[in-house]
Amino acid sequence: MNPTFNFHEFKTANRLPSPSGTALEIMKLLQRDDVEINQVAQLIKLDPALSGRILQFANSAASGANRVISNISDAIIMMGMNAAKNFALSLSLIGNDSYSRCPGFDYSTYWSRSLAIAVAITCLSVRERVISSEEAFTLGLLSDIGRLALATAWSESYGECIFAHGTELLRLEQERFATDHNALTLMLLADWGFSSVFLEALKLSFNEPNTENPSKVSKFAQQLKFARQIANYCVADEGYRAVLMPELLIESALHTFDVHELDALIDDVLKQWYEWGKLINVKTDTRQSSPEFFSDLNNNGLSGFNILVVDDDPTMLTRLSRQLTAAGHQVATCKDGHAALKHALEYKPDLIVTNWHMKPMDGIELSKTLHSSTWGSSIYIIMLTSASEESALVKAFSAGIDDYVTTPLNLKVLLARIRAGQRIINLQREVEAERKDLQRYIAKLAVANRRLELMANTDVLTGLSNRRYSMNRLEQAWTEALHSNTPLSVLMLDLDHFKSVNDSLGHDAGDLVLIHTAKIMRKCMRANDIPCRLGGEEFLVIAPNTDSKNALVLAEYIRQMIERNQVENVQLLKPMTVSIGVACSRNGKPTWKELMTLSDEALYAVKRNKRNAVQLAV
Repeated sequence: MNPTFNFHEFKTANRLPSPSGTALEIMKLLQRDDVEINQVAQLIKLDPALSGRILQFANSAASGANRVISNISDAIIMMGMNAAKNFALSLSLIGNDSYSRCPGFDYSTYWSRSLAIAVAITCLSVRERVISSEEAFTLGLLSDIGRLALATAWSESYGECIFAHGTELLRLEQERFATDHNALTLMLLADWGFSSVFLEALKLSFNEPNTENPSKVSKFAQQLKFARQIANYCVADEGYRAVLMPELLIESALHTFDVHELDALIDDVLKQWYEWGKLINVKTDTRQSSPEFFSDLNNNGLSGFNILVVDDDPTMLTRLSRQLTAAGHQVATCKDGHAALKHALEYKPDLIVTNWHMKPMDGIELSKTLHSSTWGSSIYIIMLTSASEESALVKAFSAGIDDYVTTPLNLKVLLARIRAGQRIINLQREVEAERKDLQRYIAKLAVANRRLELMANTDVLTGLSNRRYSMNRLEQAWTEALHSNTPLSVLMLDLDHFKSVNDSLGHDAGDLVLIHTAKIMRKCMRANDIPCRLGGEEFLVIAPNTDSKNALVLAEYIRQMIERNQVENVQLLKPMTVSIGVACSRNGKPTWKELMTLSDEALYAVKRNKRNAVQLAV
């Protein structure tokens, strides 16, 4: 961490992106008061690549030229000398391969997005002219140059920060370097001679520009903010573009674009972005799932894992903890295997990154212990090891590790392995969630099936078992009685004079009588008796383990209860009574079908006589 930041010391140390060749000579030349256009043109002509790109830009739709520009002098007149200088400056930075390579910094995506910002702000300047499109292009291209500067000046240290985003990234940069990429961008552009109007607008665009302020600075700041949103859309994949579109629609409304105009603007930006990419050798085929390194995990409900880092080296623990925290994870640390076991048992981390060689318990023993337990077998383990021999790796995987990273440690590789582990853990969780969902579905389906079965076997009016169920249950009871050598009796019931109830009082009254009769029958039933409604006014009682004598007692009890408990609120012409026929089977004779026939014959014998009586089949 640097306590203070001195830009002049930073410059003299040659630790930042610097213009070179023709661009540097142009910058020196334009510091003179007597410089002429032909002098600048002669310098540009010395660089064929720069000459071609300036002519290409001068004849592009963005420049607004109404005739073909065929020479450098005309191009400079059209663009202006300052714009030509800035254009040469920006292109020299793109073509400069002398930067220190920062681990994890995606140079290709950086320039692709920067070019998209340049094209977007140019297109916006053409539609709503606040500054010249030539100047807008250059400022857009360099509007995030501070990130490249930090990656160049502190290539190793900055690699530990770049996986953070937004305010968290700015905080980490200030903590480590006493400046941040936004502030450094403004310092570099001021040093390279960009006007104060541009710098003030760019600074304002990093925050929230005042949409009510009609000043030139405020309007250009709004355009820069909008251009960055369009650039994010350009480098996003199809899925993430759908997420970004609502924000684009909101921002476009501030610039009085309707939906169709926004679509046309985006199409124009994409087309010119591809063309410029070919012209200045910037890749435009890079796509990101989100503007953050781990946002694909956020969108899948995995915004960051609980990771336990185990190492007996305090420096390594501190470094990994900071790096993984910056990458969006919740990180805990332990200095040996014993402490890690205790922590894992209590907190159940999603993933463990452990060193191999530690005392008293090393990474191999830790992995064995975890995977031998039910609670630890699902924890994903990444081993840090200097060993690359086949036998050593086989030993590690046999102990239960899931992946490994060789040391000296490459953070980018470790993060890639963690993401791979996250995908596996995510799939395991999805499978487990689907398994639980399936279990819940099966349970609900079983309940639904039981309800359907109950509905299929139940008389809707009375709630008693219906004819379908009674026939199946009677056959089953007869088979059970045969096997257990116990008697089985059936009672066939028929309400007396029930037809007169329906004819004189209506079917509603008849239904009340049937419901009342069913309630009385239930009260009369013993534990194993099964009351059923066969249809109309006919009922059946299946009486397992009941001989003919006890069946007659039960039948008489039912008859008396029905006679004594008349239905209320129905003015019957005659008191409700019931006739009952009884039949009994022993040792399988008669059969269950014959039981039905015999009980039915006994019932009708009662009906032919005085009714309201009980009779046993002969």
